[in-house]
Amino acid sequence: MSYPETVLLHINGRWTPAASGKTLPVLNPANEAVLGQLAHAGIADLDEALAAAEKGFAIWSRTPVFERYKLMRKAADLLRERAARIAGLLTSEQGKPLAEARMETLSAADLIDWFAEEGRRTYGRVIPARFAGVAQIAVKEPVGPVAAFTPWNFPLNQVVRKLSAALATGCSIIIKGPEETPASPAELVRAFVDAGVPAGVVNLVYGVPAEISSYLIPHPAIKKISFTGSTAVGKQLAAMAGQHMKRATMELGGHSPVIVMPDADVQRTAKLMAGSKFRNAGQVCVSPTRFLVDQGVYDEFVETFTTAAKAVKVGDGQVEGTTMGPLISERRIEAVSALVQDAVQSGAELTTGGKRIGNSGYFFEPTVLSRVAKTARIMNEEPFGPVALMVPVSGLDEAIEEANRLNYGLAAYAFTRSADNAARIANGVRSGMLSINHLGLALPEVPFGGINDSGYGTEGGADALEPYLNTKFVTHLQAE
Repeated sequence: MSYPETVLLHINGRWTPAASGKTLPVLNPANEAVLGQLAHAGIADLDEALAAAEKGFAIWSRTPVFERYKLMRKAADLLRERAARIAGLLTSEQGKPLAEARMETLSAADLIDWFAEEGRRTYGRVIPARFAGVAQIAVKEPVGPVAAFTPWNFPLNQVVRKLSAALATGCSIIIKGPEETPASPAELVRAFVDAGVPAGVVNLVYGVPAEISSYLIPHPAIKKISFTGSTAVGKQLAAMAGQHMKRATMELGGHSPVIVMPDADVQRTAKLMAGSKFRNAGQVCVSPTRFLVDQGVYDEFVETFTTAAKAVKVGDGQVEGTTMGPLISERRIEAVSALVQDAVQSGAELTTGGKRIGNSGYFFEPTVLSRVAKTARIMNEEPFGPVALMVPVSGLDEAIEEANRLNYGLAAYAFTRSADNAARIANGVRSGMLSINHLGLALPEVPFGGINDSGYGTEGGADALEPYLNTKFVTHLQAE
């Protein structure tokens, strides 16, 4: 596997350098080596992409839905054929183990398939009329060119949800890809291009995020935006979209609670959630973070979880046997370190981890903090790293109260053998997604999104297509 010398922009059916010739370096987070360069889009490139997206929309919106379906299915098949190479690129630039990268690639193909099928089911409806000779119908039409802004933690799966929903509904798209991890989303776009998607339908740019968003969102050609990223940035982009009456889907940060009741299978739960916590080095928006464990099983749970954390093999994702790779950057190392130090100073017990590993690459120890004070910064700010927070609770009411204390509401988890407890949790926890007794999130066919400071809208399930569609009402009185 070789990394591209330069990752190019894709505009109007062509792979091209930036008009200015400007590039940015792409680093391997496992060793801080420069992998290659990335074309840096400027205003001239964005103008070309906008014109291309308008042209592409005129073509794609008139393409029969069955033809769109076939092209998307072909793109999914190409992605599967190229999975080994794409996974290698993903691991080189993002750091996650090869097994996780391959899983992400194959999951992206499954998402394309599902959206392609669902695009065939964007039905309208006939509305019974009050008078003879009147026909009343509601039809679904694509909203127009879309601007999508995607993060580095899942460089394929965060792009593919937006791209697939747009194409399934007949929209064109401009993707602002992640500068840290550009090659893998470029290969995703290449699969669509090679499948035969017309020029202008799919465009891919990289550059300074604030500059690109502030230019694309107000532009009259763009009719919808979709953003995945931090709550702080999401609020800024949502405000900008509101100023220009652009509909927006926002998948933002989280601080996922995990409720563990005394009747749960403690050993199984601790091992299962440790695996989930340290997946992708904790750089997951739905990563379990606040473990609200009943006092009766608290010590057992923390001990088992800590043992599992100590067994995690941290290293270069390209090396066989690695189960957790590096963080994405030096900045993330500094941020996570500061949060851990603050928690310890606030009285938390460090049961394992807590510091950087080595001085080459952005590796951080899998970390468990016990009896963390509510006032600690990490109990109120998304850590976005391999840190688990253990908090003892006395009963379900206290657990639900703590789960709802923050204004986040992306994902939540709970473990109990009691049907009554499960019902109380389902009714009481405020979250866009809740998984009880297993890890059941992010499948193509189920909703994926949050509430409150975690955003609004969904990027999974049938509801994910609606934001890309206008509903048009047509009423017709037949002439006599």
